[in-house]
Amino acid sequence: MSYKLLFGTYTKADSKGIYQASLSDQGKLADLKNVAEIGSPTYFAVSEAGFLYAVDKRDGQGGLSVWDMSKDPYEKTDEHIEEGASPAYVFVDEKRQLVYTANYHKGLLEVFKINGAKIKLADSFKNTGNGPRPEQDSSHLHYSALTPDDRIVTVDLGSDQVFTFKVDQDGKLSDKKIFETEKGFGPRHIRFDKDGKHAYLLGELSSKLSVLSYQDGEFKLISTQSTIPADWDKHNGAAAIRFSKDYRFIYNSNRGYNSIAVFKKSDDGSSVELIQQISTEGDFPRDFNISPDGKYLVVVNQNTNNASTYSIDQNSGKLALVQKDFFVPEAVRVYFEK
Repeated sequence: MSYKLLFGTYTKADSKGIYQASLSDQGKLADLKNVAEIGSPTYFAVSEAGFLYAVDKRDGQGGLSVWDMSKDPYEKTDEHIEEGASPAYVFVDEKRQLVYTANYHKGLLEVFKINGAKIKLADSFKNTGNGPRPEQDSSHLHYSALTPDDRIVTVDLGSDQVFTFKVDQDGKLSDKKIFETEKGFGPRHIRFDKDGKHAYLLGELSSKLSVLSYQDGEFKLISTQSTIPADWDKHNGAAAIRFSKDYRFIYNSNRGYNSIAVFKKSDDGSSVELIQQISTEGDFPRDFNISPDGKYLVVVNQNTNNASTYSIDQNSGKLALVQKDFFVPEAVRVYFEK
């Protein structure tokens, strides 16, 4: 089965915004085209109603813009742009018709209410704090999404913290809970197991993957594994984390070591084992994603302007290279259209 993908990018050089391509049933990418001209849409989320909510940046301002995907090219319907840096992450809450953003440079979580093709700011949370590493000079929120029990979770790379909030139908936040990682962990992304009882927290600065238990907005540390070899002494930043379709395997990208690390979960979800490191065939792989049928993984390399594709062994979870030279300019986000 073939699929359509969207790529988010920086627009510092040749990129014009968001691009679309197709993935064949043999795992090959083709037919790249620009579908929306946006300033550095490094992340975006898509609603079931067919609207795309994209990070937007221009003239020293940053924020969120809304795009109607039924138009060709996509048509902007609204925006929330302010002075300063744009967000790093966007998530759509379909149940409550909300959009969450996490702003790395501002240490800011924002909640927007969706009203048709428009958005309106409903609430926000600004964190303070820092950590021991040079990159942790201040709060750096890098992720915001939903927990299995419909709270908001947001991850702060700068302060080594993970926050959860209750959120009401109007987007108002309450009942803040805080989990503290080890110092210098630099948490970036978190994903929840299908059992709702375990979470997997990725540390960008530490290049570590931690297994956490989860209940009622609170986390407890169970175990931690490295995402890179012990003898790697150059820079690395762990970036994205995703599950295989059957939730038996966990994948993360490493920028610097330039690889996808493959972990096998224990049956009870309390531990992980590193079973493969495979090159991304390029430099600085920030994001990747897995096709809806679970057969292929697509990763983009920001600094070398290329995407690579891999077949996924359904028994072992391991990856095998299919394609490595598909051009995508400045790409940092991979999304499979539904």
